[in-house]
Amino acid sequence: MSAAEHAFGEFVAARATTLLRVAYLACGDEVEAEDLLQTALERTYRNWERVRHDSPEPYVRRVIVNAAISRARRRAILRIIPVRTPPETPARSTDVDLRHLLMDALRALPPRQRAVIVLRYWEDLSEAQTADVLGCTVGTVKSQASKAMAKLRTALGEASVEGVIGNAHA
Repeated sequence: MSAAEHAFGEFVAARATTLLRVAYLACGDEVEAEDLLQTALERTYRNWERVRHDSPEPYVRRVIVNAAISRARRRAILRIIPVRTPPETPARSTDVDLRHLLMDALRALPPRQRAVIVLRYWEDLSEAQTADVLGCTVGTVKSQASKAMAKLRTALGEASVEGVIGNAHA
């Protein structure tokens, strides 16, 4: 095993759990999160020589978020295309646990707003860091966060969204 492969293996061993959490929060589905992480790690490995000298974790986060947004767009397009039989929709969970409420509200957000909320509040990145990961301006991060928080407040009623996020983060 080369030194680069060894360094990549150490990075994955150290950060995989955190990155899987980012992927899950970005897409809201455990199986898809594992696929997103696998895709991100594959792309990172292919570019490891370039990425490892910088900070590889922001690069992997960016790949995860971009892949989640792309997949959500593809699904939205596929929903528009008519099918002969309507797709089955899963039954809503009757569990009113705080995490489930929050995850349902997060899933309802557009992908870019969900990405901003995940990076800003779960990953505790600054606005500048979030903008860097998403490849946009700080102003875009601020406006997307504001819109997303307003939607979350509406979806969750009068409960404090910050408190809900803080409790679910634990």
